[in-house]
Amino acid sequence: MPAPTASLVRPQIATIEVSVDPVYNALHSLMSIIKAAHLSGLGDWVLNTRDALTTAEMQNHRLVVEGLHYALYPQRHFPSFPTYIDHLEKMDPFVLRDRLLDGYFNLSCMRDEPSPYSTYEEVLRSPESYLDFLINRFGSEHVDPDLERHAYTYAVNPTAMQILIVSHLRMMWDRFLAAEWTRIEPMLTDSAAAFNDAGVKRMDIHEAAEFITGQPLKQKEWDPPEQDIHRYVFVPSAHIGPYIGHFLQGDSLVILFGARLPEGTTIHAPDLSRNEIAVRLNALADDTRLRILRYIADNGEQRSQDIISALNLSQSAASRHLKQLSATGYLSERRCEGAKCYSLGEDRLRDTFQAVLAYLAVIF
Repeated sequence: MPAPTASLVRPQIATIEVSVDPVYNALHSLMSIIKAAHLSGLGDWVLNTRDALTTAEMQNHRLVVEGLHYALYPQRHFPSFPTYIDHLEKMDPFVLRDRLLDGYFNLSCMRDEPSPYSTYEEVLRSPESYLDFLINRFGSEHVDPDLERHAYTYAVNPTAMQILIVSHLRMMWDRFLAAEWTRIEPMLTDSAAAFNDAGVKRMDIHEAAEFITGQPLKQKEWDPPEQDIHRYVFVPSAHIGPYIGHFLQGDSLVILFGARLPEGTTIHAPDLSRNEIAVRLNALADDTRLRILRYIADNGEQRSQDIISALNLSQSAASRHLKQLSATGYLSERRCEGAKCYSLGEDRLRDTFQAVLAYLAVIF
């Protein structure tokens, strides 16, 4: 199901902060394992963890992280991921189940037709009603029938759902996340401290968002919520690659971005600089993406279909590569005559090579 999104429209009073949130970091890293099937550039830990899971474990992972998605996300801050897992284990199972359904009911409907379902009882009457409810709200293209039918068996059995969620999250923490968190937490802490020291709290939210994430905002990525946002929390991630993640938590918007340092910072963090450079260079370390960049450099702004035709690419391959190049900033994307058009991000390319030289100068 689609993840919750919200617009960056500043209310009358709003706070901005950059914070290392271990729970959102962990949950988004777990979601990235699934997204790696259609997004490139997510990093070695994501790919290695995906490859280490058996087929059965990956199916279970999709069920918990995607099928039971809205039951997982916290409604307040927790100091660590194990603490949050313990909290989930102690919750009333029906409250946990209702959190899943609340997420579906509260998420903006993607279809114009009014939903015929108004109560949880109507939704949970049968597997068919559950599936019909999801399709009615979000459209069949966003619903995996087999996955949601499986999720239904747990939605009607909250105790079994709670056991499944807790056992799976604990397994993923013990096998994969614990050691990785020990490695990346200092880097994430440096990133958060650097941006907070740079005075983001005094910025307008649009200015802060572009300064922190390093990307211009695309309004389509921030659908207007049904309530005002009073708190913006930017969370650096080591696994998100060049992409942006966003989650609604009450009146707060949590925005995950690739861990990096702001320009001009006095904080010396070679691991963090290396992580950002690796994300940028990953987008260049592919023959097809280099061909796309060269084609646009030679021919100027191009429509996506022109790129597909000229380079003999499939729709899915072109979409995956263009997403990564756009997210990294090497391409600028805009709508033109009903199509997506791409032009070369020359400044971003120049900045990347300067960052590499600056990093090597630190080493030598």
